[in-house]
Amino acid sequence: MVVTKTNTYTHIKPTEISVGEFFSAFKDLHKEFKTEHLIIDFSDKINIKIKEILLFLKLSLHHRKNGTSFVLVCEGISIDDLPEELNVVPTFNEALDILEMDAIERDLGF
Repeated sequence: MVVTKTNTYTHIKPTEISVGEFFSAFKDLHKEFKTEHLIIDFSDKINIKIKEILLFLKLSLHHRKNGTSFVLVCEGISIDDLPEELNVVPTFNEALDILEMDAIERDLGF
């Protein structure tokens, strides 16, 4: 995985062959990122299944509880098929928009 940190978020681009392999590796390293705003970018992966995206639900809930953002970038996934606790967007720019909207909601106390 390729990890790029900025002042406001950490961008993670999986290099593993499958989403399952990435999840196994990432969940062991998650403690390093648990207080950071995360964008996990699967934009280079095709044919990701909803059950693979659902692997990240507990991590997303953890971030939400801690007041940090957790966004998955993945094309071809209908957000109507996912729980609202998962932020899944088709592009990196939309992920940045989600981070900004989350920050506004936190500032407003939502």
